Amino acid sequence: MIEVSGLTKAYGDLVVVDDFDVTIEQGDSVALWGPNGAGKTTVIRCLLGLVSYDGTITVNGMDAKDDGKAVRSLIGYVPQELSFYDDMVVIDLLDYSASLRGIAPERVDEVVEMIGLEDHQQKLVRELSGGLKQRLGLATALAPDPPILLLDEPTSNLDAGARESTIRLLDDLKHQGRTLVVTSHHLEEVGMLVDRVIAMEAGVVVTECAPHDLAERLGISAWLHLITSKDQAAQAQTVLTEAGFSARMNSQGVLVEVSAQQKGMAVTALAEAGIEIEDLEVWR
Repeated sequence: MIEVSGLTKAYGDLVVVDDFDVTIEQGDSVALWGPNGAGKTTVIRCLLGLVSYDGTITVNGMDAKDDGKAVRSLIGYVPQELSFYDDMVVIDLLDYSASLRGIAPERVDEVVEMIGLEDHQQKLVRELSGGLKQRLGLATALAPDPPILLLDEPTSNLDAGARESTIRLLDDLKHQGRTLVVTSHHLEEVGMLVDRVIAMEAGVVVTECAPHDLAERLGISAWLHLITSKDQAAQAQTVLTEAGFSARMNSQGVLVEVSAQQKGMAVTALAEAGIEIEDLEVWR
């Protein structure tokens, strides 16, 4: 569905994407992962034809430079920073957007139901929460029923509840057979969003792997703060140490060093020892 070869983008002497290659099959879900400035959003902008570039990009067999309009018709795009007419009613905004693109009103009703905006369609856009605005962005992108979705940091500005809801929604869209390309810098989330991760740094591909292998490939670890009762903190440290973890007590419980894959193992070890975990946090 998408094939990128030798993609390079520079602004003067600053190379922001350097010789980037990727092949994405129909129905694949792929994350471009990396810190700010890694080049993720620039790749997305090149796919959309928003900036000039060197190299080749083909989408469904069409060259993105020669057939830009046709390529864009296959893509639904949700940017990181969403911008709407805040004083418009949600359903009026969707109808207006659809009319500009020649989309039937019936399709708008289908998308509103699909995205879960039925109870919010009569609200003003400025009355929506961050999570609902994210859904509105998805509704706008899905209105023409594109086979490809590009999502730039889809959960970065959301609270925990909205983030979980968005992840479930994207999982539903993935299982509909759409091709998803997501940018993210959240290590914990990519495994819930996609099946393959391309890690980038300073415009270069560092590694490509399954999400659960990413932390080990990059040598990334974290401290898992397990909050327990004071009476059980010492026992929790002993259990974790005997399980092969580096652990130490603090005033609220135990800190244990883990990779992304080991978080569940640490929690399971404590649960099997009968230690109650009141809460947990991930510290990077």
